[in-house]
Amino acid sequence: MDEPTILLTNDDGIEADGLQAVYDGLSAVGDVVTVAPATDQSAVGRKLSHEVDVWGHEMGFVVDGTPADCVVAGLESLAPETDLVVAGCNRGANLGAYTLGRSGTVSAAVEATFFDVPAIAVSMYIPVREDTDFTGIDDGDLGYDEAVRATTYLAEHALEAGVFDGCDYLNVNAPVADWGPAPLVVTRPSLEYEMTAERNGDAVTLHDRIWERMAEGDIPDPEGTDRRAVVDGAVSVSPLTAPHTTEHHDALDALAEAYDPEA
Repeated sequence: MDEPTILLTNDDGIEADGLQAVYDGLSAVGDVVTVAPATDQSAVGRKLSHEVDVWGHEMGFVVDGTPADCVVAGLESLAPETDLVVAGCNRGANLGAYTLGRSGTVSAAVEATFFDVPAIAVSMYIPVREDTDFTGIDDGDLGYDEAVRATTYLAEHALEAGVFDGCDYLNVNAPVADWGPAPLVVTRPSLEYEMTAERNGDAVTLHDRIWERMAEGDIPDPEGTDRRAVVDGAVSVSPLTAPHTTEHHDALDALAEAYDPEA
């Protein structure tokens, strides 16, 4: 096929180094139009706005809104000829099934699938504990090379190879580049969940204990999962479907039949 038109977005904002790195990489394999948030929109999920301001940028467009806003605006108005949506590279991993609905990066990919446009969400794991000041890490100290290499490879080959005939989007997570060359491993999202909540007077502190376990290399995730692959130094790629599925459920059928709306 001809070079694809790629809509690039993220949730860290238009100024993020990870976005620039992926833009540079993808520009070698396609026509890239960036439609990215004006500010950091991390962990907003698929939050959607009614109206957003848009202005031009040397890489494409800036949207004063969320990643989902960017995808809708991009596919419906700013870049309707898009063949593939890429979201990232996110500053921090999006690993495990429980992160998929929270992540603005992953949510941008999910939003694209409702337009029947295949998508890739890409993130880079930074090995820090949750109690470390994550914002204090200088992007200039981070190497996005492995994330960019994998994303560019998939953007160049996945469409023609028929990858998206069997899935709606790919969730890609890469280790930091200074870990060395990373193989590409097909995975499934980990089901491990270690959120805790502790009452402190008038507040409740929510804590995701998996981050410190990852930083120590002590994780409960089995082989074949996304988190295990990244901790072992590989690029994880999980082929996923987006629309919620329904299954026939005999017990619920019985409850529906027994329901008395006049009781």
